[in-house]
Amino acid sequence: MSWNEIFLALFDRCVAEFRSGNSAYESYYDAQDLSFLAGIGCKPREFFDFVEDYCGEGEPAISTALLVAAARRDYFLAVQKGIPSGESITAADLPTFGDEFKGIAYLPRILAKGRAKLRGELDPDLMFGCGGDRNFLRNQGNIPMADFLRNLWAAGDDDEKITHWILEQQD
Repeated sequence: MSWNEIFLALFDRCVAEFRSGNSAYESYYDAQDLSFLAGIGCKPREFFDFVEDYCGEGEPAISTALLVAAARRDYFLAVQKGIPSGESITAADLPTFGDEFKGIAYLPRILAKGRAKLRGELDPDLMFGCGGDRNFLRNQGNIPMADFLRNLWAAGDDDEKITHWILEQQD
């Protein structure tokens, strides 16, 4: 099986666990699952966050979770050479919800969260792709989460470049 097939099978299994009433996500994974997740640069809690939101809100779609995981996996393997960062970004480290860049509220926050997601540095209590992130991306031209991550990766630390790309999506 390819990694994406394993991802989708694990997602389906975790959805079944969650829908059965089991919210103890740590019990969803065996050693092989944990090894798989580590190999694609995905933490068990961030995988669960997508399952939980999918089951509760119907979004993000399973395909979106897969594409976001693919962006992270590619960054993890290509840039980090399969070595986890070891850093952790907490809510206190992020810009606030109302902070603005170029007059766009929430932009500094989602830029910081997106970069931390790519590097695998989000604290387990933070989620890239949460309702606030989805709302922001929807309001900026219905930007797919994975497209945002890949363009953020391409922009590096250049906030001007990624902001220009975001504004182009509104046309």
